[in-house]
Amino acid sequence: MQISNFQCCRHQSETRQTSPAPPFTTSTLQQEASRKFGFSVSQTMSLAQRLYEAGKITYMRTDSVNLSDAAINAASKEITEQFGAEYLKVRHYKTQTKGAQEAHEAIRPTYLDKPTITGNANEKKLYELIWKRTIASLMADAEMERTTINLNISNSKHQFVAQGEVIKFDGFLKVYIESTDDEDDEQGKAILPKLAVGQALDYNNITASQRFSQHQPRYTEATLVRKLEELGIGRPSTYAPTISTIQNREYVVKEDRPGSERKYEVLTLKSGKIKAEIKTENYGVEKGKLFPTDIGMIVNDYLVECFPSILDYNFTAEVEKEFDDIAEGKMVWYKMIDEFYHPFHDTINRALEVTGRKNGERVLGVHPESGKPVIVKIGRYGPMAQIGDGENDEKPQFASLRRDQHIETITLEEVLDLFKLPRQIGEFEGKTVTVAIGRFGPYVRHNNSFYSLKRNVDDPYTVTLERAIELINEKREAEKNKVINIFEGKDGQIQVLNGFYGPYIAFDGKNYRIAKGTDAKALTVTDCEEIIKNSADKPAKKRATKKTK
Repeated sequence: MQISNFQCCRHQSETRQTSPAPPFTTSTLQQEASRKFGFSVSQTMSLAQRLYEAGKITYMRTDSVNLSDAAINAASKEITEQFGAEYLKVRHYKTQTKGAQEAHEAIRPTYLDKPTITGNANEKKLYELIWKRTIASLMADAEMERTTINLNISNSKHQFVAQGEVIKFDGFLKVYIESTDDEDDEQGKAILPKLAVGQALDYNNITASQRFSQHQPRYTEATLVRKLEELGIGRPSTYAPTISTIQNREYVVKEDRPGSERKYEVLTLKSGKIKAEIKTENYGVEKGKLFPTDIGMIVNDYLVECFPSILDYNFTAEVEKEFDDIAEGKMVWYKMIDEFYHPFHDTINRALEVTGRKNGERVLGVHPESGKPVIVKIGRYGPMAQIGDGENDEKPQFASLRRDQHIETITLEEVLDLFKLPRQIGEFEGKTVTVAIGRFGPYVRHNNSFYSLKRNVDDPYTVTLERAIELINEKREAEKNKVINIFEGKDGQIQVLNGFYGPYIAFDGKNYRIAKGTDAKALTVTDCEEIIKNSADKPAKKRATKKTK
């Protein structure tokens, strides 16, 4: 391929204005705190609760973007004094969300003349985020000059197009820039030179990189909150507990996944010659995303099949509307309940008749040696595989699925590999060393003692005898170093031990803290008894309880 030269055929610049985001509601605060700081929605609400109780922000459960006249006046004064009158633009925001309940203001600082507060690091971060968002919402629009350049190729009908932006007036951007969930949002932000139409351009090199289509991104907590709000599911007070509940019940897990490597091709045109290269990239990396578990998928399938009307996205919105009609006297409450309950009662009776769905059982085939059926399903301790169906008084064999395996996608070959455990890998000190997977993960068993394999380091299917002995000796050494001293006191045995947080005293089933800086090895039985007595004399600290609003 030969490209003679380029020529600028169009250079267009236009000035556009960008307006600030409105003040925070519950959902937008949760989303922005997640994007900017990585806070979970429950962490954000916990921090906001503390700020509210301390009188530093307004009520944090609201879907209103309204600001009071007092807040607008205070913010206007702050903007004018700090940045100048040209940065002020008073706005009166109105909530557009369907079914919003505007009993409160937007989330804002109680005193807008305080950009910062005292408190722990996360409280300061969240407060400053709220302050910046509130102030920015009443600042002037930012002016951006967007440039588009079209380049003709002398011996081709195709064109190259370049786009870029330049900030002419920063406006609210001086204080706050809203984050985005779009990972490619920075594209098209290059600064381009001024070109004249018809101007000839030379190229140094042209690079073309192979790209692949991307799957729909998984939800983060922030994007899930946004989707719940879009669909009208729940209220500001329910977003955090909803997301916490599905994680606590292990319907979904929040985790990072490393992705995989793949090759892609890069073509470079330079001095009329094309050079081809094969490069490697890491794709599919997931950070802080929500992944459905086997039990979550099974529960969802069961509910969608048996309760389609309840699982419909419009159900909540319709019920909310009927509640509003009842409040306004347009509907009689017991008639509404009656219309809902009778069909729902029939649905429950039909759902109880559905069998074979609760454990997501799949028959993958038969065992090649025994001819017994190979099954995967949800067991008492999670996803599991089974060889045999328990008929003819034969006890089935069981094995737990690995963390990265799922009932819906696992193959027969992968299941058969699970039954290679437990496996004997040799002898140590005259006793057999066995590797297996239990309820709490993979482990080594030796002389009726158990030694856990290191997560993401040791594979139970490939771990060697040498590595197993190393793990055994590590645990023995740790246990040996755990005991600092043992005394026979007046009322029983007193132990001075090494713990995860440092040395402590164990006596009569209770633990007693040793003051920092104390030499635990030098303690005598009298010293230990004194520490126990002084600790017993102190009243137990009451655990702080969270206030709910």
